[in-house]
Amino acid sequence: MTIQQEQTTTKTPDELAAPLDLLLTNSTRGMAGRMLPNRSWTRLGASLAKQPKTVAGRGNLLARELGSIVAGSSDRCPARQDKRFSDPAWQQNPVLRRTMQAYLATAETADALFADAQLDWRDAEKMRFVFDNIIEGLSPTNNPLLSPLGWKALIDTGGLSAIRGLKAFTRDMASQPRVPAMVEPDAFAVGETVATTKGAVVLQTRVFELIHYAPRTEKVRATPLLMVPPVINKYYVMDIAPGRSLIEYFLEQGQQVFTISWRNPQARHRDWGFDTYGAAIIEALDAVRKITGTESAHLMASCSGGILAAMTAAHLTAIGEGDRIAGLTLAVTVLDQNRAGFASAAMSERAAQLAIRESRAKGYLDGKAMAEVFAWLRPTDLVWRYWVNNYVQGRSPAAFDVLFWNADTTRMAAALHRDLVLSGLHNSLTVPGAVSMLGTPVDLSTITVDSYIVAGVADHISPWQACYRSAKLLGSKDNRFVLSTSGHIAALVNPPGNPRASFRAGQVHDDTPDEWLATAEQSKDSWWPDYIAWLADRSGPEIDAPTTLGGTNFAPLCPAPGTYVHQN
Repeated sequence: MTIQQEQTTTKTPDELAAPLDLLLTNSTRGMAGRMLPNRSWTRLGASLAKQPKTVAGRGNLLARELGSIVAGSSDRCPARQDKRFSDPAWQQNPVLRRTMQAYLATAETADALFADAQLDWRDAEKMRFVFDNIIEGLSPTNNPLLSPLGWKALIDTGGLSAIRGLKAFTRDMASQPRVPAMVEPDAFAVGETVATTKGAVVLQTRVFELIHYAPRTEKVRATPLLMVPPVINKYYVMDIAPGRSLIEYFLEQGQQVFTISWRNPQARHRDWGFDTYGAAIIEALDAVRKITGTESAHLMASCSGGILAAMTAAHLTAIGEGDRIAGLTLAVTVLDQNRAGFASAAMSERAAQLAIRESRAKGYLDGKAMAEVFAWLRPTDLVWRYWVNNYVQGRSPAAFDVLFWNADTTRMAAALHRDLVLSGLHNSLTVPGAVSMLGTPVDLSTITVDSYIVAGVADHISPWQACYRSAKLLGSKDNRFVLSTSGHIAALVNPPGNPRASFRAGQVHDDTPDEWLATAEQSKDSWWPDYIAWLADRSGPEIDAPTTLGGTNFAPLCPAPGTYVHQN
């Protein structure tokens, strides 16, 4: 998903989350459906109606402040981190200053009334979504008639900015996701400017392609690494660009690297579910072992791919073949969905079944629908920022490779959508045997292989606290948890050399996330070198690097990044 801003403070899971379950459940509904009045609105109104003095007091305070704003005596100003009003005109122009102050005062009053209502956590999460979108949408910075940025662009371009903005708006609203484009569709080219690390497809099945990357050192570690990407995005975020590619870095450190590239499913693949993807991971794992001549391989999986990899590891353990996996790495992966924010609040059996029926009828869940939902979950950063840039100023968004990847969406087969939604709804992975993989009841506590868990402190899809609780479900005696700066993608695309980056690391214990945080050792820079050291300790001796890619029965079929990654 999209890159997050670095965050140095931590919050509770409920404050941070906008997890995968929500995207899977609510992506079959339109934005209007999520904003329409419902029982949560009724309970909000009823709660405030029982507090007439409080409501009246808030109203009186607002009225007095609006009076001082009109008189020009208010000293209200935006918060330091609020960049919307950074243009000097918002302070120097008396009309714009008063408009800004009135908006900020009204928004603060709305937030106070929301807190006064003291809703239970489910209603609070639902109404927070509504409040955020209404309040952010009404910001005067979004209004082309008020925005000083818009007027300056109009003057500077002789009116061309308005024409460009209208064209961009028409293009973006013509199809999903109906939000401002975060990057131009031709800003990058897969295989040319992103996903450029040299390698070859050495296995192609109807579900995936297996890519074997060319070594970059004379010696390599004997035990290879197989990367399992999410099933709701294309794999190449791990090979995003030279100098920032995780795959490239692993190769330069002497690691043998393979990755799965999932096929973009169509309606005829509607029956691909947990078992289909679990079998695919095992098939890829066996191919990697045969190519490298090893008994085992490391698995590194992220987000939804991590869910599938963990279930597959439990299955292999149950059938006595857990030693095929040398080590299990789960990046930004939530296995324990208990009260994980808005997703848990918004999910219900009725909503889940409705989402399942709609994806079943189509044969898949469209990735563009998920992208639209995610954008509206963070309206300031992912909608209105680009609204001002693209439409009000008539400018093209900056070319950013991660946002290009984020816009390169994929579909999810209906059966997998069903399996993930129901598993999340019932939090099945926390209950041994509640869900199965390839006919085997899944018990995550039976996974004893060493594990390495990575989370992002500002992750809105996989809250780090939920990732920590998930790590505790594993039976690994050596279970290392790493908390990186930034969010869902920036925590992973995090090459060494960033002076702002840091991470905390420590063993998983029977404690709370906050207790772990208080004792975990903090280190500067990226977690990548820490992970390479962890892999090296578990990857056997160094051997001569292979001179060819693939092997017997696994001849190279085409150069990386393969063919499936180009399918729309």
